[in-house]
Amino acid sequence: MGEYTDKTKGKVKQAVGEATDDDQLKGDGIVDEVKGHIKGAANEIKSAVKRVTPKKP
Repeated sequence: MGEYTDKTKGKVKQAVGEATDDDQLKGDGIVDEVKGHIKGAANEIKSAVKRVTPKKP
């Protein structure tokens, strides 16, 4: 899934886990949210590399 989808899914899981006192669900939500942050960072790195890499003639 995409960066924002993972972040949103993670936040929802955390909220539901908090409401139902389900530590496993809260943990899964944290993992999903972190996964979204990692995807975002990877996309930023990819964009930066494209900007500084010379184009082939």
